[in-house]
Amino acid sequence: MHTAAVSLQASLDAFGEHLRSERQVSPHTLDAYRRDLATLLTYLEQNGVHRWDAVDTQTLRSFVGRQHQSGQSGRSLQRLLSSVRAFYRYLIRERVCRHNPAADLRAPKSPRKLPKTLDADLAGSLLDQAGVPNGEDDDWLRTRDAAMLELFYSSGLRLSELAGLSMHDLDLREGEVRVLGKGSKTRVLPVGRKAREALQQWLALRPAVAAADQPVFVGRQGRRLTPRAIQLRVRRSGVQSIGQHVHPHMLRHSFASHMLESSGDLRAVQELLGHADIGTTQIYTHLDFQHLAQVYDQAHPRSKRKNGKDS
Repeated sequence: MHTAAVSLQASLDAFGEHLRSERQVSPHTLDAYRRDLATLLTYLEQNGVHRWDAVDTQTLRSFVGRQHQSGQSGRSLQRLLSSVRAFYRYLIRERVCRHNPAADLRAPKSPRKLPKTLDADLAGSLLDQAGVPNGEDDDWLRTRDAAMLELFYSSGLRLSELAGLSMHDLDLREGEVRVLGKGSKTRVLPVGRKAREALQQWLALRPAVAAADQPVFVGRQGRRLTPRAIQLRVRRSGVQSIGQHVHPHMLRHSFASHMLESSGDLRAVQELLGHADIGTTQIYTHLDFQHLAQVYDQAHPRSKRKNGKDS
């Protein structure tokens, strides 16, 4: 290996030791830093750059552009630049460099993926079929899973929020559920009629395995269901009921999309979902627009097509 390349690598090794011993990052995080910086090192060697203090913003901009052209997403490039910025902060501290060429560099944005949702009819079919005998699950399992599905869709819960529910969080008389969301923020949400009915049926069976002050959703041994177990049960219900894979966040997305489509009240949907930033909620306006555009194409006289041509 070239002597200069050895010098470059030595700084990376020292940074890795700093991350491991001083900052005590996890092995997963350490591996991510090493992969990102190894990619940069390879690029510099290929372009004849042999000192870390010789790297300028334009060099890094070209590096990021090359990675973007090779198919790296905006999110991956953001992480890569974060690794480079952290490395240069370390080099400045060690007096190897005087400037951070990545300080003001930003990665290109990736197109935001729209969340997958079920239309209202398909969501209804999923929920209606959840409690119907299927020859595989007994009444206890079907009743519990139906209650979980109804609550996901009724109140737009995150997976972690539903998994974390305990009995004192439910008030079916008032039709409310209290959840602990992101940032340890608590919010109280309405529970719809169908979800209340499903929960009442489940709570009638639950005492056989769990005490009154324990988790709402439990397994056969009375222990709280893990998020992974809930995911698997939701997926199983989707395949059995409507023939497709369904995950908890799809029900949350469907709740948000259908609420916005019916009410048009973005602020209310933001509150129900527990989004700190309304910009996060605005993605559902794009879903709503897709629905409106489809209706427009089907209904507007000047948009209808006949035999592949404009009519």
